[in-house]
Amino acid sequence: MSQKYQHLLVESRNQVGLVTLNRPKALNALCSDLFTELNEALAKFDNDDGIGAIVLTGSEKAFAAGADIKEMSNTNYIENFQSNFLGHWTQISKTRKPIIAAVNGFALGGGCELAMMCDIIYAGDKAKFGQPEIKLGTIPGAGGTQRLTHAVGKSKAMEMVLTGSWNLSAEEAERAGLVSKVFPADKVVDEAVKTAGKIAEHSRPMVQMAKEAVNQAYELNLSSGLLFERRLFHSTFGTADQREGMQAFIEKRPAKFGQKQ
Repeated sequence: MSQKYQHLLVESRNQVGLVTLNRPKALNALCSDLFTELNEALAKFDNDDGIGAIVLTGSEKAFAAGADIKEMSNTNYIENFQSNFLGHWTQISKTRKPIIAAVNGFALGGGCELAMMCDIIYAGDKAKFGQPEIKLGTIPGAGGTQRLTHAVGKSKAMEMVLTGSWNLSAEEAERAGLVSKVFPADKVVDEAVKTAGKIAEHSRPMVQMAKEAVNQAYELNLSSGLLFERRLFHSTFGTADQREGMQAFIEKRPAKFGQKQ
């Protein structure tokens, strides 16, 4: 990907797209222009047949220390309502390919919400997760009261959101279920790329179906979710990748997925 961005660094590592937030002087504070660029970069990777998964990261000091408060401080209710302020932040959750957040340092406020929009979170051992918006006279506006509650449960989410000062360490976040794994800070991006590479080796349509099915567990009741899963499972038997995968298993050889059939 050759395009240059003001607030991002973007590269490909084999079948993995790597996006790095790059506002070091502002600790990667999430301004509107950054999210516009992020949505564009992710859309390009999402439509790139050579990419099977994506890693999103920041700096070792801060994944993202929150939203850009200077940018939003003088807005008003009608302006925010009519412009659907923060609405374009949620576009990341519509990306079809899996996204792994590799979090180092601070993931606070919008930074924590951004990480939770990803499919998997890996944390460096010095990472901190929190929702301090209450200290600013407001509340989370991009998933901090919703995704966080699903991830860590009501009591822990309430404590974090209502106090604004109870941040989860990497180890606490892993125990609470917010984070999948914890690595040394200088290893977390490489480990995320490694896992993304493993995902990218599988059938692309099957990976997208599996991601969609897991995400529906947050939207549907159990019986509806089980039916949704089963119908997607049935649909895989109309694909060349299913036939190839099962035949390769029977023949005890690596599968060669066509990625599009």
